[in-house]
Amino acid sequence: MSNSASKATTPNPLLKLALEIGPLVAFFITNARAGIFWATGVFMVAIFLSLTVTWMLERRLPTLPLVTGIFVLVFGGLTLILQDELFIKLKPTIVNTLFAVILLGGLLWGKSFLKSLMGSMFSMTDQGWRILTIRWALFFIVLAVLNEIVWRNTTTDNWVSFKVFGIMPLTLIFSIMQLPTMNRHRLAEDENKD
Repeated sequence: MSNSASKATTPNPLLKLALEIGPLVAFFITNARAGIFWATGVFMVAIFLSLTVTWMLERRLPTLPLVTGIFVLVFGGLTLILQDELFIKLKPTIVNTLFAVILLGGLLWGKSFLKSLMGSMFSMTDQGWRILTIRWALFFIVLAVLNEIVWRNTTTDNWVSFKVFGIMPLTLIFSIMQLPTMNRHRLAEDENKD
């Protein structure tokens, strides 16, 4: 195999976006046409394909999509085997709570896992990473609570719509709101090289 064939490539940003949101869109569309159990199966296949294509393009799997993918496969599998939609509905609560616990636990041990995940993309002061870590952990807790409120108090179709049209926009808005903090705590180029 040639060197060029085995090298990782950076995917086109639109392809990367499609790989990230495509499985969720497939879940939404399939749920509307065939119900939650078919949607769960399609979601599992789409997540698997998304991770496979990401691996083929980048020769690595980003941590958050990998963890989410594992949980989708486990909880989706339980949903299908037991024919109980509870498991797929609990998955966002458990994943978001896990992310919050990992981020906050890391801070307690003096480690910023957010910096470990994203430090190659953004150069910030340790205080900036600490602020972002706390904010993201709290945001994940809010998402877990929102998921619990929505799935326990609305129909399955409304819950699926909330996952697509609620969680995604909230996450995008929250991410954009972090930009001023990231700029305020950005390291100068020469500091980053040290």
